[in-house]
Amino acid sequence: MRSQKRSGLKIFAAVLAGVVAIGAPVVLLNTWLRAQGDDEVSITAGWAVAAVDRQIGQTVSLLNSLAARGADSCKPAHLEMIRDLVMASGLIKEVSLLGADGQPMCNEAGGTPARRDVLGSSATSQSDIMLDVVRVTALGDRFLRVRKVGQGGKPTLAALVPATALLPHATLPSGRPLAFARMTLADGAVVGNTGIASEAEYDQSGRDVQQARSQRYGVVMAVSMERGRLIARNEDLQRIGVVVTALLAAMVLGFAVLLLRRARDHRSNDLAKAIFANEFVPYYQPVVDIQTGQLHSAEVLVRWRQPDGSLVMPAAFIPAMESSGLILDLTRVLMRTVRNEIGEALGKRPDMMVAFNVASSHFGDALILNDVVTIFDGCSIRLSQLILELTARCEVENLPATRRTIAALQGLGCKVAIDDVGAGHSSLSYILKLGVDIIKIDKIFVDAIGTEAHSKAIIETMIDLARNMKMEIVAEGVENFDQVTYLRENGIRQAQGFVFAPPLPAASFLQLLEAMDPVEERPGQAAGAVAKITGKAFGAKRKPRNAA
Repeated sequence: MRSQKRSGLKIFAAVLAGVVAIGAPVVLLNTWLRAQGDDEVSITAGWAVAAVDRQIGQTVSLLNSLAARGADSCKPAHLEMIRDLVMASGLIKEVSLLGADGQPMCNEAGGTPARRDVLGSSATSQSDIMLDVVRVTALGDRFLRVRKVGQGGKPTLAALVPATALLPHATLPSGRPLAFARMTLADGAVVGNTGIASEAEYDQSGRDVQQARSQRYGVVMAVSMERGRLIARNEDLQRIGVVVTALLAAMVLGFAVLLLRRARDHRSNDLAKAIFANEFVPYYQPVVDIQTGQLHSAEVLVRWRQPDGSLVMPAAFIPAMESSGLILDLTRVLMRTVRNEIGEALGKRPDMMVAFNVASSHFGDALILNDVVTIFDGCSIRLSQLILELTARCEVENLPATRRTIAALQGLGCKVAIDDVGAGHSSLSYILKLGVDIIKIDKIFVDAIGTEAHSKAIIETMIDLARNMKMEIVAEGVENFDQVTYLRENGIRQAQGFVFAPPLPAASFLQLLEAMDPVEERPGQAAGAVAKITGKAFGAKRKPRNAA
């Protein structure tokens, strides 16, 4: 026993000696790290401003091109010219013409622009170019408005660029996380914020904060990064720490490296373990045929079920899944779970569809093809019952490869949808290049039904596009029957939202499916609550598939 105690004391003394031995170098290393952190944040701020300059410059070039071509009125020919350039840009949300009083006259869609509140303005180095921060609730809150002032009494051309498109991503090109960034105009008006930290944490101590100003447009970018993250995530500095520690105390080195790796990979490890433990469960949101009241399909959404039974929503873990590459494994797990949970029920209903959200990286190298065939070929769910959704909020990196993958999936009988149309990078030309079967209207436009003429014009344009291209169209985020009525009257067949049902666990969804679409007559069986609602709203009940 005494020997064991002595051994324990020796080990403790050795470790303590190692810690003391590396103490002085660590202090010096941390001092150097702080200096490196200041430099890194300053470089990051400069990079962010340079990126904004390029994006604003592209918008200015487009407005100059329109002015040079004489697109300075609300005539149909001029509006068509403006519309073509907006669709080709992929960045600009809207271009409108302003009168001498500064009020919008018309936009590229030919309608009256939605109301906008000017939050701040500033001049640029170009005398005929002005910048504003405007709030347009109908289009997604804050925008940077770039104005080319008309000369000789001509109208002013004004382009709206989403604030989110100008701000740096949460992960920088270096791979390190951005704590916080704030973009302002020269007069101090805030264009937008981004990053993993909240706005309230912006001025918190223990952060490196640097600013950079655009010489061309007067835009200011303030960047804040956590010192601790800069130190922990800097690979070069980690290697220096490893060398120093190895020279002075091997045991302390191993322990320190382990702690660093755990700190860096803790989130990814937790997610990987959760996938292995089947903690991610599918929830099914019904998609209803609003012309008949029948159940058309279900979109598969994911929830992280904790050991205590609580659920974590996707926004809390999907970004980490995508950045770590675990999103592919998550998609495969969801597909297998859906196959096992509702495969039998869908096998009895061959016209019932199920939709999966798939990351663009899953499309780019055709991995999704092998996964679909491996998981679903020969099972109760037919390949023709699958819908694979590609979000429009993230730009597709390899468009030709993605297009080939989509064509191959369509060859298998699957349908491909593009989600969140109208948001992010989803110009109409972009949609056409992908060759999808279904477009899903983003919720922001559905929310504005009955209140904003611009959103109405956009929805009608999408409907015309879908009709001409023989594509299906689905409205997302439908929350009241006024929206249902408008969508029905304008020829949209499919919709989803809380007015019909929220995302449901498998057991509840199967009950709803049986109530709305029974395979056989069951004497005395009453329709479920949602079936009653849809029957009342649409004045129609679906005939059971096997009924006489």
